[in-house]
Amino acid sequence: MKKAAQQALQCLDLTSLNEGDTPADIDALCARAQTPFGPVAAVCVWPRFVAQARALLPANIRVAAVANFPAGDLDLARTLADVQEIATAGGDEVDVVLPYRALIKGQTVECAEFLAEVRHATRPLTLKVIIESGELLTNDLIAQGARLALMAGADFVKTSTGKTKVSATPKAAGVILKEIKLSGLGSAGFKASGGIRTVADAQVYLQLFETHLGAAAIGPQRLRFGASALLGDIEAVLSGSQVAAARSVY
Repeated sequence: MKKAAQQALQCLDLTSLNEGDTPADIDALCARAQTPFGPVAAVCVWPRFVAQARALLPANIRVAAVANFPAGDLDLARTLADVQEIATAGGDEVDVVLPYRALIKGQTVECAEFLAEVRHATRPLTLKVIIESGELLTNDLIAQGARLALMAGADFVKTSTGKTKVSATPKAAGVILKEIKLSGLGSAGFKASGGIRTVADAQVYLQLFETHLGAAAIGPQRLRFGASALLGDIEAVLSGSQVAAARSVY
């Protein structure tokens, strides 16, 4: 379990995306990101907090922020404005929501064009495309969403915003990971987000990732976990606490 905890820590996007987030919350988030057991991979915040987070964190912890979040509308102008705000403030990564409702309606071309524009606007930043897998109710739609993201040049395919009834699931993760493997893109990664609160939860995705992409690929360059509460359980496991219970300061 300690190995899984250390891997999860190295791949963690420590996240705070509450509507009422304040600068004090971001101060606390950034302080938590630098643990006695090592740093997280990144913090993930609203665009308005990117400059603050970047100023507080060392260069080895990346700053990610969300665009078109959590709505996932087919609204390119708003999305590009979010991207510009993130880039100008010194962000390293953009987590953008695929217009999943449009995809469900069969607007595949529109979704592909949207993602192509976002990919162009985000370079050279890392781009994670959130396909909102819990709303794509069939494996075929989940696979299609993942393929659209990968064809557009996404660096990561991400499961969920964490704002819908169903977030990350092992079933959806398996579909996405299969598409990443089939794509032949040796640098493409996977991010599981939403509902992952314990090391045991994370271990399921670590095992799935290893099955599809291999143990050597496990690392922050190709695997991320988006979570806020997970860090408490990681620290409990790594410190040898009797009770490894997830906790959150947010």
